[in-house]
Amino acid sequence: MAGANSKLRRDITPKPDADPLLGSPPLEAPAVVGYLASFAMTALATFVAVGVDREVTIPNLSLIFVVPVIITGVGFSLGPSLFSAVLGALAYNFFLTEPRYSLAVDDPANIWAIGLLFVVGLIVSGVAHTSGRRATDAAHLRRQTILLQGYSRDVVAADNTEAIISITSQALAALFQVPVAVIFVTGGEVVSVNRVGGVEPQEGELEAARSSLTTGTAARAGIYPALDSRFDFWPVITAVGQDVVIGLVFNPDDRPSEPDTLVDIVAGILALALYRRHSPVSHKVASP
Repeated sequence: MAGANSKLRRDITPKPDADPLLGSPPLEAPAVVGYLASFAMTALATFVAVGVDREVTIPNLSLIFVVPVIITGVGFSLGPSLFSAVLGALAYNFFLTEPRYSLAVDDPANIWAIGLLFVVGLIVSGVAHTSGRRATDAAHLRRQTILLQGYSRDVVAADNTEAIISITSQALAALFQVPVAVIFVTGGEVVSVNRVGGVEPQEGELEAARSSLTTGTAARAGIYPALDSRFDFWPVITAVGQDVVIGLVFNPDDRPSEPDTLVDIVAGILALALYRRHSPVSHKVASP
């Protein structure tokens, strides 16, 4: 079992310079960092635009203010990107339109230019932010796929039930980055509880887990019949009389919108591994 566990840990533990194989998004920079970066990049764009405007006349010089909008939209959140769009329009008006160093506008054509710059900034910020989120979601999906592939390989190679349960606990903890309890049940009685994350199920929570197994339905923490439970429970019913309940402790303020899909995939692999391990057919030796 130790060999199987160490092998899984190598698969799910990221190297220092690698992205973690997690389902949850990576840690984001504080919002204030995005706004400061937006301000700094817009200030740099203004400095460049004013310097260029003093030397040569370039049409559409206002487009230089779109660059900070794109960078903040991809690298940060939508808020800093919109902030950059507003700053860019104001900076263009203040430094590059007549009268200079004033927000007043003498030429109606400049009003259209400023308004167009602002509208373009809003559109670009939305597109850049959406593209960044899609790229992040694609990276998360790739990490989940790699982890699930490693889990399915290792759980099939496990040589006993304890190793199967332990590997499953580690895989779930890596996927969701929350405390996990995988409860092994035989004949309606709890045989063992494999925990990752240090949260131990209490008696009432074990009862909620057994209830979930009896009804064959998932039980969410704080909702009947798991009113006082910290765990969300998912039953894994096998055909060999050795069943499992998967328990995950989510932060109520940071709960995934649809954890069932990943849990169901893990549960299906786990049920097949247990069936393969304990089915009489798997132990039958063909007669010569």
